[in-house]
Amino acid sequence: MLIDQFLGHLSTVTKHRHLVMKHCFKAGIFFHGLTHDLSKFSPTEFIPGVLYFQGSRSPNEREREVKGYSAAWMHHKGRNRHHFEYWTDYCPETGTLDPVPMPDEYIFEMFCDRVAASKIYNKDKYNDSCPLEYFLRAKPKRRIEKSTAEKLEFLLRLLSDKGEDAAFRFIRKQVKKNKRKKFNGGI
Repeated sequence: MLIDQFLGHLSTVTKHRHLVMKHCFKAGIFFHGLTHDLSKFSPTEFIPGVLYFQGSRSPNEREREVKGYSAAWMHHKGRNRHHFEYWTDYCPETGTLDPVPMPDEYIFEMFCDRVAASKIYNKDKYNDSCPLEYFLRAKPKRRIEKSTAEKLEFLLRLLSDKGEDAAFRFIRKQVKKNKRKKFNGGI
């Protein structure tokens, strides 16, 4: 049984990484695709991934049910900037941990990640509305910075309404625009 879980988790993580890489290449964020989710192969994330593997959802969900928290998820979100949970900081006025805006390049990678995860977990039932539906289901409970959430939702709606080609075309244009802006000293 454990060998099946090992092979299942390895296969899922590998398929996911390759699909995100493909999406990142389509989006014009090549380095993000090459380095996406490498921490999933660290013992801190990979071992719980095997132990809690189910195939139909993230093993982090099961680890959380069993232990009350997911050590693998806390490790993962702390090392991967494409997760909005990474983008929190202490507010000096209130002393609370609050979400802060994500740079666009990481929002684009987050979009690629969500589309790929939706394809992996939904398999044949996937359609371009699945990532948006998943996003909207959790929207009331999510603590994400407002402009970050708006940008991600815009991309997910574009995918749902116009399809993958339109969404990736839009992202590529934004990536080029952002590169020109950086090159010209932020003007």
